[in-house]
Amino acid sequence: MSQAQADTRALRNALGRFATGIAIVTAIDPDGHPIGLTVNSFSAVSLDPALVLWCLDNGSHNLEAFRKASHHAINILAVDQKDLSNRFATWPTDRFAGLPWQAGNGGAPVFPGCCATFEVANESQLPGGDHTIFIGRVERFSESADLAPLLFHAGQYRTLAE
Repeated sequence: MSQAQADTRALRNALGRFATGIAIVTAIDPDGHPIGLTVNSFSAVSLDPALVLWCLDNGSHNLEAFRKASHHAINILAVDQKDLSNRFATWPTDRFAGLPWQAGNGGAPVFPGCCATFEVANESQLPGGDHTIFIGRVERFSESADLAPLLFHAGQYRTLAE
């Protein structure tokens, strides 16, 4: 048995030492309803073609809906969007109730006030242990260079320091 298998809490703590941004990934489910959740597992894959990835726990109740969605929107949160992050990390709630958003490519919800947004076609899915890795082909993106990102490090929200 490896050290990682023997002590998953310690592994999780060590992985948490890597500071990450926070994103909300959204899509439209097969019934036409918006779905979304908070993630910190987002990464660039390739510039040519433009590909990004994000990961979803195989136990997620939204897994099949995200697998079937034609598109996803990856909304990179700004430092003032902590409440939005918490809202989409909490279950069960009507996460979209009263929130402003617009339909991006494939209808995937795009939120205002984000540092960046990537509208991606659901290109492929790969098994990754207890998660599914979603690879998306970027069709459209935007950024607000003047906004500071919301970060996550060692189990807490953080902000950039100069």
